[in-house]
Amino acid sequence: DLPQDLSEELTARVTVLLESASQEEHLHHGHHFEEDAGKIICAVEPFGVSPEDARSVTEVEWVYARHMCAITGPGTDWKTSVRAAGPLAVHFGHHAEVQVPMAGTGYPQRVRELIPERLHEEAFADFGDDEALEAARARFEQAK
Repeated sequence: DLPQDLSEELTARVTVLLESASQEEHLHHGHHFEEDAGKIICAVEPFGVSPEDARSVTEVEWVYARHMCAITGPGTDWKTSVRAAGPLAVHFGHHAEVQVPMAGTGYPQRVRELIPERLHEEAFADFGDDEALEAARARFEQAK
């Protein structure tokens, strides 16, 4: 398990990365949102890092997390919004790089290739952080 403070800081960083990504970057992540559809709001739940013994964000090279992104738009609420979800990996470097396994046939294999073996069970687990989902839902409502 990640230390609470590290998990919180990684959650905040990855959330900002996803929510501030351009339409083009989201397409690269495999997220197909309509042009001018609205604001992208994400919940993030980190479940691992590399190196494994990293205890501060400055030591983290990769973070592995579950995410759920929803898009605001006219007449949508959180329950009916267009969403993208699943495991992802973020490489922290000069420019942070988000990697999301492409959906479709062979998806489980692509997840296994992206996420270290020691974290495969977590990668396929359901989103478990109700607080993160609730916070994202609240931001979604505010952004509408």
